[in-house]
Amino acid sequence: MTTHTTTADNAQPHKEKPPTGLIPIPVGPARALATGGGILTVVSAFLAWTWTAAFPGDLTVYGYPGGLQWLVLIAGALTALLGLASYGVKGIRTIAPAGTDAALKYAALAAFATAWYTLFAISDKLGGLANLEPGGWIAGIVTLTAFIGALALPFQRPHTYPVDEEDSAWEQFKHRTRNASTIFKGAFAAETPAPPRKLNSYLEILIIIAALATGLLVFTYGIGTEYDELFIGFLITVGFCFAALSKAGLVAQVSTYTARHRHVTLVGAFLAAAAFPFTQNDDQYATIGVYILIFATVALGLNIVVGLAGLLDLGYVAFLGVGAYAASMVSGTPSSPFDVHLPFWGAILVGAGASLVFGVLIGAPTLRLRGDYLAIVTLGFGEIFRLAANNSDGSSGPDITNGSNGISSIPNLKIFGFDFGVEHTIAGFTIGRFANYFFLMLLITLVVVLVFRRSENSRIGRAWVAIREDETAALAMGINGFRVKLIAFALGASLAGLAGTVQAHVTYTVTPEQYQFANSVPPNSAFLLAAVVLGGMGTISGPLVGAALLYLIPNKLQFLGDYQLFAFGLALVLLMRFRPEGLIPNRRRQLEFHEAELSPGETPPPAALSKTGV
Repeated sequence: MTTHTTTADNAQPHKEKPPTGLIPIPVGPARALATGGGILTVVSAFLAWTWTAAFPGDLTVYGYPGGLQWLVLIAGALTALLGLASYGVKGIRTIAPAGTDAALKYAALAAFATAWYTLFAISDKLGGLANLEPGGWIAGIVTLTAFIGALALPFQRPHTYPVDEEDSAWEQFKHRTRNASTIFKGAFAAETPAPPRKLNSYLEILIIIAALATGLLVFTYGIGTEYDELFIGFLITVGFCFAALSKAGLVAQVSTYTARHRHVTLVGAFLAAAAFPFTQNDDQYATIGVYILIFATVALGLNIVVGLAGLLDLGYVAFLGVGAYAASMVSGTPSSPFDVHLPFWGAILVGAGASLVFGVLIGAPTLRLRGDYLAIVTLGFGEIFRLAANNSDGSSGPDITNGSNGISSIPNLKIFGFDFGVEHTIAGFTIGRFANYFFLMLLITLVVVLVFRRSENSRIGRAWVAIREDETAALAMGINGFRVKLIAFALGASLAGLAGTVQAHVTYTVTPEQYQFANSVPPNSAFLLAAVVLGGMGTISGPLVGAALLYLIPNKLQFLGDYQLFAFGLALVLLMRFRPEGLIPNRRRQLEFHEAELSPGETPPPAALSKTGV
């Protein structure tokens, strides 16, 4: 029997139900509530939130935001802009090419979380909610209002998996947990974005420059936060605002432009990084900058081994130590057993060459292993290196490394008469010692990036990817797996040796304790591997961003004391749970991780499969 549907039934639009537990609010008032709440959030940032300046940032001034109020203002402004874009306001709607609803939720969450964190921080530091001025209460109410309105907006109902009553209680629990997580993601899921519109080349380049300038501004602000509460608020705001921009489609759109103008992006990123020391009044934060670059360079070298070739190396930090020890021994320091003083070019070649030799010596007998077995062997090599350096003190072994005292008094580098250890004036700016090494390390990072790019796009790079995806199939197609993996191991080791050369001269001292598998101070093997996985394996920018975050955040979270690693580990677990492909993922790996989220019968677009990320 055939069933007919009336015209009235066909005219009824399909309406998605809001997530369980939310009060149903019509879409129109909900969008108005979120937009109005964003506008009022901006206004509330100009009010006094507390009566005393004892809370850092001075939140007592009417008409001028201070400290954490600036972060709430930025999140509120983004919420208001996305709300106006959802109404199709001409000139504003272009900021959300992938839709506004999911982005609006994250922006409202950024304002709500930052404002309420500030209110609780004020109460905790000053001794109770009585220390809040009316402006603080207003900020809390309007951000909560905006967040409730944003949550009431429609969301994409995802595909869920049925629960079989015959399964065990544990299996049923896992299915229900997975479905709940999928529904939660669906509430914050963006619409399917249209392909980015091709603009004039000069306009696309201007957008890239603006994105790089914004990145420099955000990094400079974050690294220069003056007190602990401000840095935590900064992390909350930046994290949720970045998620909002990503859901709005802006991040994907800028990524498309950078893929079209790779050389412009590379030069622009290099110039933006080079401008960082000129934004600082002293050498304090240039110190963090140079260590971030050392950490990032080593992580990028490890990305060749792990991200491209798929070899799990848990002792990679040992190659950094080999380069540092080798370069320090020929630097002319009185604590070196060799009376040799080579110029910088000789020292850097010795450091990279020593790491290359050790990479070949360790890789030749071990790279026939796979998976966990290879990981255990490389972990053992890392510990052997540290113990050997610790015992080479003249009593437990040969007198080469001075044991636990290490090699000290390493002189500063001099290149063509330029002394990296003294201040220099460039264009009216005073550049200190760490800023000098920052520029040197930036050049080395650029070299490593170029090596990575050329290797990735070469024949050997495609062989690495084939080995990573399926070694058995690659061997069947005629690829010499052992030789290809050995090249990756040796190249990654030599790049770590380059960074180790500079590290030895920056720190003045090289000791075995600097090169452990895991400790609270990066770089170490655990942090290096986390930087690659967190940033995005197989990409260039991923490990650089991951290394910067993994070095900067623990450095800024030292006030947590014994809870520092707990908070840091919890953040990593949550990030890997909700974004397992990394912050800047390889496109193909991103599709692999989220293949289960596709609807039954749905296939990823061919255009997405052809892109490998940046």
